[in-house]
Amino acid sequence: MSTRRRRPGIGVGTLVLGVLLSACTSPDLEKPGAHRADVLTGLGAPYSVSALQGTRERLLYSTLPAGRQVFHLDFDATGRLEHVEQVLTLARFSGIAPNQWTRGNVERTFSPPMRVERMARFDGDVWTYRFMDDYAPRLAHIHIDRAGTVRQRVFTDDQPPGDGRDF
Repeated sequence: MSTRRRRPGIGVGTLVLGVLLSACTSPDLEKPGAHRADVLTGLGAPYSVSALQGTRERLLYSTLPAGRQVFHLDFDATGRLEHVEQVLTLARFSGIAPNQWTRGNVERTFSPPMRVERMARFDGDVWTYRFMDDYAPRLAHIHIDRAGTVRQRVFTDDQPPGDGRDF
């Protein structure tokens, strides 16, 4: 019977290296002035690309459905990064105008939701997003009718399982 001895620390070292490398490729670490091609090389393909005013464009990167961050990376006409913004915030969700925003506006701004549900007293879908509000986990519920118009937005606390408030 052969006994192979494992070198201690190799598994842990690999794990630490993987975490460090993944931290280097987060959209919020991209600096203004970066070339679009370099950003794409580091981050990979975005969820979506949207044209902005003039010849500018926005790349959208999402950590949903499990995460709580969606990033807009805005590039100027020369392909240089102008601005990075994490948009899953109370202020951004509060800016959704009921009866004016559409399903398309919501998806272009926030990406697809973590969950889509139906409610008995609403004829449409409820899109739910996770986000952080002053270090507290929250949920934004966007009510979108069958015609694709936002009718309501509701905010609730996100209660993790096993936190003592389960029934």
